[in-house]
Formats: sequence, structure tokens, C-alpha cells
Amino acid sequence: MGIREFPNGTARGKTVAIGMRRSPDVSPRRLSDISPQLRQLKYLVVDEAIKEDLKWSRSVEDLTSATVGLTSIEERILRITGYYGYQPWAASYKKDAMLPGGDERSHDSPAPAEAQAQAGMEAGGRGSRCCWTCSVTQLKKIFWGVLVVLGVCSSWSGSTQLAKLTFKKFDAPFTLTWFATNWNFLFFPLYYIGHVCKSAEKQSPQQKYRECCQFFGDNGLTLKAFFTKAAPFGVLWTLTNYLYLHAIKKINTTDVSVLFCCNKAFVFLLSWIVLRDRFMGVRIVAAILAIAGIVMMTYADGFHSHSVIGIALVVGSASTSALYKVLFKLLLGSAKFGEAALFLSVLAVFNVLFVTCIPIILYFTKVEYWSSFDDIPWGSICGFSVLLLTFNILLNFGIAITYPTLISLGIVLSVPVNVVVDHYLSDIEFNSVRVIAIVIIGLGFLLLLLPEEWDEWLIKLLTRLKVRKKEEIPEGNGDIVSGLQNKSRRTRPSMSSFSH
Repeated sequence: MGIREFPNGTARGKTVAIGMRRSPDVSPRRLSDISPQLRQLKYLVVDEAIKEDLKWSRSVEDLTSATVGLTSIEERILRITGYYGYQPWAASYKKDAMLPGGDERSHDSPAPAEAQAQAGMEAGGRGSRCCWTCSVTQLKKIFWGVLVVLGVCSSWSGSTQLAKLTFKKFDAPFTLTWFATNWNFLFFPLYYIGHVCKSAEKQSPQQKYRECCQFFGDNGLTLKAFFTKAAPFGVLWTLTNYLYLHAIKKINTTDVSVLFCCNKAFVFLLSWIVLRDRFMGVRIVAAILAIAGIVMMTYADGFHSHSVIGIALVVGSASTSALYKVLFKLLLGSAKFGEAALFLSVLAVFNVLFVTCIPIILYFTKVEYWSSFDDIPWGSICGFSVLLLTFNILLNFGIAITYPTLISLGIVLSVPVNVVVDHYLSDIEFNSVRVIAIVIIGLGFLLLLLPEEWDEWLIKLLTRLKVRKKEEIPEGNGDIVSGLQNKSRRTRPSMSSFSH
């Protein structure tokens, strides 16, 4: 339409150029009448299923792109419909001619390259700030986790070794248990001090006490709630500590600390049976390893009477500890920090009111007898109580500043500490059976620390590794092929050499 033929059958270039470059400004039918509708095309959302079916269509790709301008949409519509004698370079000519003046530049959005760069800078800035914040938070948690792990490990191993030294002068494990449990009364006062130092809205001790008492029920800490919700756990607490301390009298501290790590396996088995927790094959394997370690630890000393009794006492202590945790979750659920502190202080009150009579009976029956109060090693007894209180504080409130898994690692790390101490201070024989039993129980404990979604994470990790390998192999092949092609070009003789 834009080419006019002359009588001699030829076409002149200028006339052709003028005819083909028909300016859209003088066109009687322009798309500017529907420009609002065209602007809405920039925000058109294409369904993912349709996008997948039409992924080879450049029009769909352009419409879903954020950098498509109004001019490119006009170009596409005009080119598809064959409107007049439109040629793509006409619009580009107009655009190039108008840009220096700056008046015809679109004011709705910046240029595609500038918008993309600006969006990239903003997204990069937000991403870098977010990554920096996350990394700092994680580093803080890991730093505090290391400190908590060291505190748990040192307090647990230190209390075990100090109890062993105390029994050389003061052979009264139940009295020591009663004395150390009374120190639990300090839990709630220490929590309130932390609340006053940290919280912006400070409450009085009475207000905080009433708030935490709601954990026992709507009526608070009544006499009925005390006997039904606190007293059973007070009995289990006393049994756990007494069996553990009595076992220290019979066997060495290494075996006691290792066998008590089976507590984690017993918690899983009881949770699976009573609480209907998720079944995990790896935790069943860990429980089997714990049981195998107990048998091997018994065999290590040749099934002597004192070692068998000591191992039975430790296993009983681990069992009552697991029962305490599972029943707490079943009957009381989860507790906040203030509620947990009040609950542990209530256990100390139960210990003073109802357990005090037992050490007195044991003293007068001369089951646990000491000649005079001056012979009692108050330093080691108080040191043991302080270390046990520190261990329980870190175990119950350490999750406020770090990960629970790191706290659990402190318990298993106390085993090598006790091994080193026993190696230099006692005549323990570390034969191959005992070493294998320690390794098996430790491995089972570590398997129990795996999260519930560990298998899904492992599958995702393996999938990513496979995809990365598949991406690297074609790239490597491409590099080899390109290298061979370049080598062939270098070795191929040039045509100029034959021209001579």
C-alpha cells in the first residue's frame, strides 16, 4: 500500500520511504482511544495452568512481564492485526526523536532498565538487611547455646562428682535428696527478679503469683490442685533424685551418667504409647541401642551384685524421670516460664511438708545415721545443691535464649568429662565392652535429638544435590565441546596460506 509504481515500472526510494513511514499521529484510527484499557494489560494476571500451556507464546510472556510498556503492546497489536501500513521502526523512530526533549517519556513508570535496576537494588537491600538480621540472631543463639551447653555439662558432671565425694563422709543419699530439693523454692523468686529486671510492665509479686497460678486451674492453687497436680510430681521428683544418688554409691560416676542418658529413649517410648506421638523408625533404633548399651554395661563388670544393683537403680531413675516428663505433658500440658518456676517452687513446698518425716525416720532407725551435725560436710552438700539447682534452671529456662537441642547436648557431653575424672581419681577399668556400651548409648542419645522432619530435610538435600549435579554435567560437557571446537579452529589451516 505504501509503494507507488510509476509509468516506467520503477519505484523511487524516497517515495517508498515516505509512503511506508505513515505517522501514527496523523492516522484517522489510533489506539489512544482505548489507552486506559491497554494500561490495564500491564497488570493482567495469567493463570499458571494457561501460562504452562502457552509458555511458547511470546505475547503471553510479554503481557505477564513487568517491564512491558504501552508502546510495545501497541506494536504487537498493530503488527498482528496488520493495521494500515504500520512498520515497527515508525514507533521506534518517534520514540527516539521524542526522548531528547523529555516531554513524551512515559510518566507512569520509569524505563524498563531503570525500573528493573531500581527494583533489584530495593530487593537486594531488603534481602541483605533480612539476611544480616537473621544471621546476627542465629549467631547470638548459637553463642548463648555454647554457654548454656558448657553450663549444663559442668553443673551436671560437677554435681555427680561432688555427690560421690560427699558420700565418703556423709552416707545419706535420701537426706541429701531432701536437702537439695528444698532449694527448688528459689525458682519463683529468681524468676520474679528476672521479670523485674527485664520486663517493661512490672507487676507486684502478688499479681505475678496470681497470674502464674492460673496454670493449676481457674481457681488457682487450691488444696485439691495441690494434691492432684503437684503431689504426684513431687513424689516422682524425689524418687528420680534418690535413685540416681543411691546408684552413685554402688557404681562409678561414668556408668551412672551414661545410663541416665537412656532417659531420652524412655521418654520417646512412653510418649509413643501414652501420648500417641508420631512413630519414627530412627527413634526406635535409638531405643534399641539404649537397651543394648544397658546390657553391655552390665556385662562389662561381669554381672557382680553391686554393679547389677547400681545399674538397676540408674535405669529406675531414668524411668521415673521419663514418667515425670510424659505425665506432665499429659496432665498439665505446656507451661510458660513463670508457671514452670512456680510449679518447681511448689514441689519444694511439698517436699518440706510431706517428705521431711522420712529423713527423720531414717536417722532414728540408723539407716542413714551420722554421729553429730559437726561431722556433716556442709560445704560439699551446699555445693551439690547449688550445682543441681543451676542444672535445673538451665534445663528449664535455657530454651529462652537458645535451641533445645543444644541444651540436650550438654547432658551427653558430661559423659566424657566424667570419664576423664574417673580415669584419674578412681580405679575404673575401661575395657572394650564398657567403651562400646558408652558409644552405643551416646549414639542412641544423639539419634533421639534428630527433629521429626529430619527425613524430609534429608530428601530435599539429596534432591538438590542431584539437580545440581545434573546442571553441572551439561555445563562441563559444553565446556569440553567448546574447547574442542576452539582447538579445531586453531589447528585448521587458514585460506590465506593457500592463496600464496
